[in-house]
Amino acid sequence: RFRMKNVSQNSEVTIEAAATQAPTVFVYVAAAFAALGGLLFGYDTGVISGALIFIRQSFALSTFHQEIVVSVVLVTACIGALGGGPLADRLGRRKILLVTSLIFMTGAIVCAAAMSVTTLVVGRTIVGLGIGFASSTVPLYISEVAPARVRGWLVSLFQLAITVGILTAYLVDYSFARTENWRWMLGLALIPGAMLFLGMLVLPETPRWYAQRAQLDSARRVLMRIRGTQAVDAEFNEIRATLQQAHERGQLSDLLLPEVRPALVIGVGLAVFQQITGINTVIYYAPTIIQSAGISSASGAILATAGIGFVNVVMTVVSMWLIDRVGRRALLLTGIAGMAISLGALGYVFHLPARAGGIAEIAVFTLMAYVASFAISLGPIFWLLIAEIYPLKIRGATEGIAAGTNWAANFLVALTFLTLVQTFGPSQTFWLYGVLAVAAWIFSYYLVPETKGRTLEEIENSWRLKRHEPRPS
Repeated sequence: RFRMKNVSQNSEVTIEAAATQAPTVFVYVAAAFAALGGLLFGYDTGVISGALIFIRQSFALSTFHQEIVVSVVLVTACIGALGGGPLADRLGRRKILLVTSLIFMTGAIVCAAAMSVTTLVVGRTIVGLGIGFASSTVPLYISEVAPARVRGWLVSLFQLAITVGILTAYLVDYSFARTENWRWMLGLALIPGAMLFLGMLVLPETPRWYAQRAQLDSARRVLMRIRGTQAVDAEFNEIRATLQQAHERGQLSDLLLPEVRPALVIGVGLAVFQQITGINTVIYYAPTIIQSAGISSASGAILATAGIGFVNVVMTVVSMWLIDRVGRRALLLTGIAGMAISLGALGYVFHLPARAGGIAEIAVFTLMAYVASFAISLGPIFWLLIAEIYPLKIRGATEGIAAGTNWAANFLVALTFLTLVQTFGPSQTFWLYGVLAVAAWIFSYYLVPETKGRTLEEIENSWRLKRHEPRPS
């Protein structure tokens, strides 16, 4: 554990001026439209949980084929995240978000029209690419237009949008459950995709991307637009000073620089822990889990899942309110501890012999506690930190690596969950995730720094200072 430090007394004044800058209405609008990428992310990952019940009947899917339909999204999401970051550095954050919206719309149409498992898998593959682009670019865009003092909750709009998208998917699944119309479930993603496209047509590129490309006049003009006239000089000068210290545009070899390695380890580590602690087993397979706990009807299981999705949304809002008040570390450590306890309790519930009545209700309650703990910790804070802790010259690439790693771990969990349950039983599976949550807590306690209230430039400079700190003898 360590403290972030200022570069100098002069930079302290500059940072204070930028950090206290009040956000304009434009910043809120820009963040909200960009966050639609998160809503699409959440909808397309959540909708499959209810649709899968009817897809497996339509195409007579085996357990393995169910896992393929769910997890194929994650393969291309990983590819999209790894490629989206460098493309965002090269072409701009805004252009990549425009492309992302077109990908989402195309994927929704192909999935809704699928007449075979192969076509459905192709559609889900396209959707995955859009999810990967969104996960690497949306937090980046929002973090680069937001003032430091509200950056935490504005970037957390991405996670809130994900949870709203998941809840919306569950409610749509429930609405069409009686007619078993999974095509409408998958196809309705076309609407937010179109909204994202229209929004990004009128929104500008980020000032930090313009500055990175040495387009300083454009950077200043956009900064004035999103901040107003007050304190623009202070923030603009800080961005320029940080770029001058970086000397040149980033290259892949910069990922191994001493000042980048600690941040890279933190991002990749949190990316893995966010997934291997089991959250997406709930997102993808919640109705299946609930049915195995004793609620037999498909619509009843989907409705209970919607309740879990509602808790996810509410607790994400709570996290957004707290994240710039109590800080990232406190929420992260508290939430991960709650996840570990909930997973242990969930394993015990499935260890009991009964599978009806009160046991099913306890299982749903325990899942809600687990999701609530995730929603104030690893859910929003992972996406926030990877948008904060990397140097500007390689921010897109490094965030893409973290997001790509997240999707790779997601794929591993989604592809193995049903197999683990069949092989070892649900109790041992959830206990395994609980042990991994304990490991995530230890990792976070010793390595994750506090970034509350600091500008992106101050955070970047702190890694450089950390490198030159004298080591104790």
